[in-house]
Formats: sequence, C-alpha cells, structure tokens
Amino acid sequence: MADPSTYRPAPGSIPTQPGVYRFRDARQRVIYVGKAKNLRARLSSYFQHLSALHPRTATMVTTAASVEWTVVETEVEALQLEYSWIKEYDPRFNVKYRDDKSYPWLAVTVGEEFPRVMVGRGAKRKGTRYFGPYSHAWAIRETVDQLLRVFPMRSCSNGVFKRSQQIGRPCLLGYIDKCAAPCVGNVDAAEHRRIVDDFCNFMGGQTNAFVKRVEREMYAASEALDFERAARLRDDLGALNRALEKQAVVLGDGTDGDVIALAEDPLEVAVQIFHVRGGRIRGQRGWVADRTDDSDTAGLVEVFLQQLYAGESGDGVPREVLVPAVSSDPAHVEALEVWLSRLRGSRVSIRVPQRGDKRSLQETVERNAKQALALHKTKRASDLTTRSKALEEIQSALELPEAPLRIECFDISNLQGTEVVGSMVVFEDGLPRKGEYRRFVIRGVEGQNDVASMHEVVTRRFRRLLDERSDLPEIGATSAEGPVLVDPDTGQPRKFAYAPGLVVVDGGAPQVAAAQRALDELGIDDIAVCGLAKKLEEVWLPGQEDPVILPRSSEALYLLQRVRDEAHRFAIAHHRGRRSKTMVESVLDDVPGLGEVRRKTLLRHFGSLRKLRAATPEDIAAVPGIGPRTAQAIADAVAEAPARGQTVRVNTATGEIISTGLDTSEES
Repeated sequence: MADPSTYRPAPGSIPTQPGVYRFRDARQRVIYVGKAKNLRARLSSYFQHLSALHPRTATMVTTAASVEWTVVETEVEALQLEYSWIKEYDPRFNVKYRDDKSYPWLAVTVGEEFPRVMVGRGAKRKGTRYFGPYSHAWAIRETVDQLLRVFPMRSCSNGVFKRSQQIGRPCLLGYIDKCAAPCVGNVDAAEHRRIVDDFCNFMGGQTNAFVKRVEREMYAASEALDFERAARLRDDLGALNRALEKQAVVLGDGTDGDVIALAEDPLEVAVQIFHVRGGRIRGQRGWVADRTDDSDTAGLVEVFLQQLYAGESGDGVPREVLVPAVSSDPAHVEALEVWLSRLRGSRVSIRVPQRGDKRSLQETVERNAKQALALHKTKRASDLTTRSKALEEIQSALELPEAPLRIECFDISNLQGTEVVGSMVVFEDGLPRKGEYRRFVIRGVEGQNDVASMHEVVTRRFRRLLDERSDLPEIGATSAEGPVLVDPDTGQPRKFAYAPGLVVVDGGAPQVAAAQRALDELGIDDIAVCGLAKKLEEVWLPGQEDPVILPRSSEALYLLQRVRDEAHRFAIAHHRGRRSKTMVESVLDDVPGLGEVRRKTLLRHFGSLRKLRAATPEDIAAVPGIGPRTAQAIADAVAEAPARGQTVRVNTATGEIISTGLDTSEES
C-alpha cells in the first residue's frame, strides 16, 4: 500500500486550467482516468487525509504510485480526451458500463449498390444505418417480415443474391412479393434505392405519410374497380398498422430522445435506457455495472453518456437526452451538450424532466432499472456456488474457525427515542429463514440510545438461547451448530436453541462493543461478532481500532449487505406498526365512552384511520354499539388528529393493526 504523500505533486506545480489526469500504479499501469475544469482543485482533493476520503477513493490513491496530467483548452476537449484514454487503458477504478448481453440492431447496408435489411448484433460498421437496439431479435424480425410486404427491399445474404444473379431466377421472397428482386433486374438500382429510403424513413418515425398514402391508393384502386390491387393494399395497410402497434406512442409531441434512469446501491448501479424516436419507443437496453468510486448520481450519468455516445454520429445521437440528475455546475452540462451536438451535427439538449409525459416516462424507466437491479441481486443470491464463496470469504476475512452457515443480524429502529424496537433476521447457507425472524420491543432503555438498545436485544436473544438449552434434552442427532435440541411436547427443534456462527449488528464500533459485552456477560465466548457500518460499508470487529475493508467486488461484502439491509427493513416494518397502533390508540382513547371492545369494532368496520377520518357521524353511528353522540365525538377526535398521510391496515377479524404507510423520513 503506497502512501499518497510520496507522489503528491509539489505545491503550485499543478495548473488551474481544464485537463485530464491519470493515476498509475507501481508498474506504470493506468488505474484511473479523470477530467477536471480546474486540475489543481480536483487533484488536491485526492491528497487529503485518508480518513476524509471515500473508501473506494482511498483504495485508489493508496494503490497508485504516481499521477500525471494533460492540459487542454476546454471542457469539451477534456471529455473527448478522457474517453479516449479510458478506452485505451481500460483503468480498473473507472466505472465501466458493460452490456450484460448483446442487443440486436436492425441494420440497412445503405453503402451497397443494392442495400440489404438484416438483424445483427455487435459492433457497428461504416456504411450501415442502424435502428434500435431492440430487446428481442424475434420481435424485430417479425416486424421486418410484415414491413417487407409494403417495402419489398432486399433481405437476402450476399451469397444468395449472387447465386440468383447467376441463374437468373429470384429466391422465394421474390416469388411471394416480399422482395422486388433486383438480383434479376425486376427493378433497377435507383428504384430499389427509393424502396430502401421509404423503409428507412418509416423506421425513423415518419409513419403517418406512408399510412395515408397507402390508404389513398387503396381507395383509388377500389373506385377504379381494381379490387385485386385494393385488397393487396388493404393487406399492406394492415401490416403497417400491426408494426405500429408494437411501438406504442409515449410522447405525443414526436420527441426524438433517449430516456435514462439509474438504480443504485453502494456496490452496483443498474442503468436502463429507452430509445424514443418519433414519440415511439424503438428500443430498450440495460446494464448492471460495478461502482468503483464515490461519484454521485450526476457523476454516474456523465460517465454513462460518454460511454454510450462515444463513437456515434448523426442519428445515433438523439436531439434530447432525459436523465435523472445533472451536475450542479452548468458548465459541466453545457460541455456535455456541446460534445454531443458535435457528434450529431445539430443541437442536443440534456435535461431532467420535472412534469408531464416525459417525467412519467422516466419514472417508468426508473422502475425498470430498479427491477433489473433486484433481478440481478436475486440471481446472484440464488447461486449456490456464489453463496458458498461468500461464506468462505467471510470466514477468511474475519478469521473464523469455520464458515458461518447460520448468520443472525440485529438492528434498532426508533423515532427520536420513541417506540424503540429491535429486529433479528436469520440467514442460513446465505438465504433468509423468515420463519425464524424475531422482533423486540425495547423497554429497559430510555430515549434514543442505539448502543444500549443493541445491548438489550442481544442479551435477550442469547439469554433465551441459554434457557432453552438448559431446559430441553439433547437427542443423538447433531447439526453443524452442535446437538439438535427438541421440544419434548412437539418433537420439533426449538429455533432459539440454535447458536449462530456469526452475529452481525447494524452499526460501527460502539454497537459491536455493546453486542460483544452482552455475550461476555452471559458467558458466551464461542460466537463471533461483527458490525457493518452503512456510510462506508466497513466491517468492524470487537476490540480492533481499524475496520476490515472488504474488496468492492467481494461476495462476502454483498452477503453482509443483504443481511444488514434485511434486518433494517424488518425493524422499520415493526416500528411502523408500533407507531400506527400508538397513534390510533391515542386518538380514540380520548373519546368519552369508547372502550377497547367498541374501538376494535370500529376499526374492523372501517379498516383504516383514513377511512374513519373520511366518514360522517352518520356513517360512524351505523357501527353496532356506537350511538349518535359517541359518533360525533369520534368524528371530532379524528378530525383534530394531525393528518400525515397515514394508512393503517387492520385485521378485520381481531381489530389488530397489521401494517401502516406512515411517513418514515425521520426513522433511524
């Protein structure tokens, strides 16, 4: 590990102009490339104390052994040079949006004498016009098959085309009128080129003119009593409409643009992009990339735009790019717009939609990004080999005697010290065991004290472990955690009687110390404890001053994050239920003459506090046991209660609250 101070440039030696910089390691390999409007200000930020840097940035500067820079005239030139260097050196610490699959393109070889339409994948070639990319090859092939009825251009390979020229007989498509058969001279190059241009214009979004033209020709043929031609044009019109149905209109103003959205977590970022041409969605694609630095959403968007559009030209760059966030510095946005405009050859705008159809469409793209990230994580978590690797990495990193097949994680949730609750989630073999989750209501701690609350929760859980082990007999069978303990009444294993291989707490060194102290007080010395701090994703161990930093791509860190996030989710759900129950009780307890039985009857009848608030006194009086005077008192009480968007769901059989949709912005 290198000390950044050993290669820090001398004060005043870094210029203040725009430029691009490179960090190299001890073997002179480029490990990071970046750009800056002011090189001195940007590079100086890397040479702070390591504790002030993001863990990923700290890893980069301690891996590097030197830094160099190149001054340019403008930010636009810096963008171009930065991408060139990233492409040339492939630095390990730069975010790389690699496609998780090869998307199909609809390609027209306009550079040939007789252009051909085909569906292809991979890199683009000169002299070919591309449409898409599309999600599925079969969908675009089906569309092309329909459109060839109306635009009978060549779709055969070069070998088939040459063979038909030699034998003087067209292929099958020529006989069924899905090709104009230029191979045998049925049309000349100029006529075939017009067919190709019409096809490209239709795929490019100019659809209304063709539909209206076919309709006019159909009616004209019908009036001329040429019913055979009219029937053929009717079928062509149907083919056009079926092709258009596959591309729903999403923007009525005929926008040509790309809509981009991100879904992030501390380790990965999922990107989704919808290609909209002529107001219709022409294609969709997505990636999941590793995060390698501490860039915010605007920074991730900027890198993505560079990698997406570099090498494109003309129609490959849309007139408008809708993104979830942009830099707070207008100069950065302007530089990107100028760069994209040069690639396109006309004005390109980058903006964040705030309202209307475009905002709605971006929310749809964002939902797709979130689903893609969730699916990616699900696939990753469901893989047995990956889970085994994660457990082995945890064992190695924490120096455990064996892989922790059972992991228990604890979290605390409260709102300014009120309704403090704890949660325990269980993962066995890397998968959640939801039937063994437990909830705790903290009663021995006053105010907001997460450390004391963590101590109480861990103490209660493992005191129960000791009690159940002492009360229940052992049987001959054993498990990975030790002897199997069973309930003599049911014959079933007692869940609290199993000891975990690892205890994880949501928090840093103080929470870890509290959990370890609880185990020490109970005399338990064979269970490992660690903590995962949210902010920097550091793993803390008891009694150690410095945390364990797991690699960014570590399966162990990914599993610990999943366990921690699940415990946090479970604690928040419990906390919401407690808050909503307290709130409802506090509202209805002040109503004179309303006891517990009638209160539950009332909640069973309406089902939620929102519906109760919307009810009239007459509606409330219709509930059995509720008189007009009590109904009026209830209506007054719920009307005076502060409305914060609460939605309380009630078990209609028992009147018990089961969930709520309260605002949780202040929850911890």
